[in-house]
Amino acid sequence: MTIEAGQSLTGQPTSARQAGARRPLGELGRAALGRAGRAALLATGRPPVPDALEPLVRVHREHHPQADLGLLARAYRLAEASHRGQKRKSGEPYITHPLAVTMILAQLGAGTTTLVASLLHDTVEDTELTLEQVGEGFGPEVAYLVDGVTKLEKVDFGAAAEAETFRKMLVATGDDVRVMVVKLADRLHNMRTIRHMKPASQVRIAKVTRDVLIPLAERLGIQVLKAELEDIVFATLHPEEHARTRALMAGHEGEPDALLEPFARQLARQLAETGVTAEVTVRPRHCVSLHRVLLKRAAAPGPDGRPQGPQPADFGRLLVVVEENADCYAVLGELHTCWTPLPGEFKDFVAAPKFNLYQSLHTAVALGGGEVVEVLVRTRRMHAVAETGVVALGDPEPAGAVQDADELDRTDPARPGWLSRLLEWQQETPDPDAFWSALTADLAGDREITVVTEDGETLQLRAGATCVDAAYLLGEETGHRCIGARVNGRLTALSTVLQDGDLLAVLTETAPTPAGPAGSAPAGAGAPAAEPSGPAPEWLAHARTPAARLAIERWLADHPARLPVVRTGPSSGQPAPAAQRRPERRPAPVAVAGHPGAPVRLARCCTPVPPDEVAGYPIRGGAVAVHRTGCPAGERMREAGRAELEVRWQPQGAPAAGHRATLRAEALNRPRLLADLTAAISAEGVGIVSAEVEPPQELRVRHTYTVELPEPAVLPALMRAMLRVSGVYDVSRPHAPEGGGARDPGGNGDDQPAPGVRPSWGIHGRSAAFTGHRSPGGTRGPEG
Repeated sequence: MTIEAGQSLTGQPTSARQAGARRPLGELGRAALGRAGRAALLATGRPPVPDALEPLVRVHREHHPQADLGLLARAYRLAEASHRGQKRKSGEPYITHPLAVTMILAQLGAGTTTLVASLLHDTVEDTELTLEQVGEGFGPEVAYLVDGVTKLEKVDFGAAAEAETFRKMLVATGDDVRVMVVKLADRLHNMRTIRHMKPASQVRIAKVTRDVLIPLAERLGIQVLKAELEDIVFATLHPEEHARTRALMAGHEGEPDALLEPFARQLARQLAETGVTAEVTVRPRHCVSLHRVLLKRAAAPGPDGRPQGPQPADFGRLLVVVEENADCYAVLGELHTCWTPLPGEFKDFVAAPKFNLYQSLHTAVALGGGEVVEVLVRTRRMHAVAETGVVALGDPEPAGAVQDADELDRTDPARPGWLSRLLEWQQETPDPDAFWSALTADLAGDREITVVTEDGETLQLRAGATCVDAAYLLGEETGHRCIGARVNGRLTALSTVLQDGDLLAVLTETAPTPAGPAGSAPAGAGAPAAEPSGPAPEWLAHARTPAARLAIERWLADHPARLPVVRTGPSSGQPAPAAQRRPERRPAPVAVAGHPGAPVRLARCCTPVPPDEVAGYPIRGGAVAVHRTGCPAGERMREAGRAELEVRWQPQGAPAAGHRATLRAEALNRPRLLADLTAAISAEGVGIVSAEVEPPQELRVRHTYTVELPEPAVLPALMRAMLRVSGVYDVSRPHAPEGGGARDPGGNGDDQPAPGVRPSWGIHGRSAAFTGHRSPGGTRGPEG
C-alpha cells in the first residue's frame, strides 16, 4: 500500500464527507478505500514517507524493524530537491542513482545512518549543498560518511585527483569502514549502468574497479557485491569470453540437474537421520567463478591427454547451513564417512578465519560415478558474514560498549589488520603515482598467510611475501639490519617465499656499539659501523609488500651506492702510510741450512708468515720453496722424494714484496659484505693484493683475500677485525695443518695460541645475531 507524504492526522474528521454516515464495505469505491487506508496508517502516528521510498522501506524493515523512517524521508526530500533538474547519462533523473545505491545497501542489511548517508552521498559533490548543512541537518556521523565518499576536484588536483580521492577514502575508512561500503555500492550501480558511457570510459572505469574496488570488496568480505562487480567487469573487458561462459551457463540451466540436486537431497536425508539440523542447497557459481574453473580444466589434461571440458559439478557447489559451530564438524564427519574425501581439498576456515572474517569448512568428496563435488559447511551467522562481510557485523559500537559474542565465534568486528597496514605505508607515500602503484600492488594478492616468529609473535602477510617483507613488518630498523633468515629451523635466502604456518627467525647484524666517553670507541673494537649496512637494490625484486618496498627505496635514496675500495698500495703521488713503509733493503725472510745465499720463494698456497713452522724443498734453478709445516703441497713434494731442508725465519727479514697472507672468510651472504670486509682490512693498515668471492651456496658465501702485511705481528689483529664484521662466522688461513703442532702467528713464543686464535688454522666465531646457535660452518664459537 502506498503511503503518501503529508502531515500526520489526529484521526478527527476534517470534512463533511469524512464525517458522513458509514457505508457498508462493499459499497465503498476504490478511491474511498485508498483514502481510508491512508488515514488508518497515518492515525498510527508513524511518519509518512514518499512513494519512491516504499520499496526501500520494505527491504530496510526486514533487517531493522525499528528504523527511523522519518530520518530517511527527510534525507530523500533533501536529496531530491538538491538534484532536481539533473540528469544521468542514461537520461533518467539523477535522484534514481542515490535511490538505487541506497537500495543496494538496504539489501545488504546496512543501518539507517548508512542509508541516510547514501541518499546524500552526491549532494556535496554535485549540488550547492555544503557539508556543514549536512552535518547540521543529520549529525556529524552522516557528514563524515558523505565527506569520505566525496571526490576531490580535478581543478585542484589535476591528474592526481583519482589517486588522491582513493587515498582520502581509505583514510576515512580507517576511522569508519562504512565509508568504503557506501563507495562500493555506488560503484556497483555505476557499473550496472556502464553501457551508457563512452567505450573508452567503460574500459577505464572497469580497470579501476578490477584493480582497486573488487579487491577492497574481497577484503571487506562483501562477497555478493564482489561477485556482481566481477561479472560486469568481465563482460566489459572480455566480452567474447563472457559470452561463451554465459552460453555454457544458460545451456546447463536449461537441462535437469542430474548430479548436484540429487546429491543435496541424499545428504539432507543422511544428516536428518543422524539428528543434525541443516539446510542443504545447491549454490550456483557466478560467471567469473565458472570461467576460472574452466581455465583450470583446460590447463589440466584428461586421461586421454587432451584438455578437459566442463563437468556437471563445475557449475555449482553444495552449501550446508547449520545452527551451531559443533554441527559444522558433525556434517564434515558424515561427509567423510559416507563418501570418499579428496586429499588436500579440506580447509578449516572455522578454527582459522580468513583475513576478511570469512568462516566455513571446505571439502570435496568423490561420488559413485567418479564425479567430484565441493561442499561448504557453515553456521547461519557465518553465512551472513560470508555474504555481506563487515556489513553483517553492524554499525560501529560507541567507545566502551561491550558486545555479547559467542565464545566460539572467531569473527572480529575490529578494524581489519590489512587496512591498518595499508594506512601505515600510505602516509609515507606523498607522490600520487607512487601511492597508486603501491595500492594496486598491495591489493593484487587475494589472500593472507600467518607466520610465527621463534619469539612467538604472529605476523600477518599477504600471500607470496618473502623473508624481506617479514623483516620489515617487524620494524624498519629490523629490516635494514637483516642479514639472513631461518625458516622452520633452516637457514634460507631472504628471497624465500613464506608459506602459511612457517616458523621464522630474522637474523640481524649487530647494532652499532655506542661510543664511550669523549667519543672514544670501546676497548677492543676495530671500527664499529655507525649505521647498518642496509638493504641492497636487489631486495626490491624480493619485496612483495608496499611497506617493505617503500622502506628499501627510501634507504637507497638516502644512501647512494658506495663501491668497495680495494687498496692495492699507495696511490700515485701519495706517500705510503707509516705502517706500510719498509726499508728498501732487508735480508731474506728465511735462512736455509746448508744452502747459504739460495733464492727463497714463500709458497703461495699456504702463504707462510713468521712465526709459522716452515719447511723448505728444493725446486728448479737452485731455489728453495718454503711451505708451512703440514701444507698438502709441501707434503706431496716430500712424498715425491724431494729432500726436506731445514729453514728458519730471519730476524728483520722480509721478502721483496713484503709478507703476504691468504685469509678465507666464511660468512652469511648479505648486501655490502665485500665493502665491509675490505674496509675492515684497510682499517688495520693492510693492503689487499687480490680478492675472490665464490658464488653463494645456501645463503653462505666464501671470500678469499691475499693481503700484504706491514708487519707479521699484524695478522692476528687483522683476523679478529674481519671476524667482527657482521655476518662473518669463520676466518681461517687456507692450506693450514688440520691439527696442532704449528706455532701461532701472534709470535708469543710458545706453542699455545694467542687468545681467541685457533692454532695455525683460523679464528672461529659468530656475530651477535647467532649467539647460542650452531654456526652454518659446523664449528662452535667461543660461547659454545
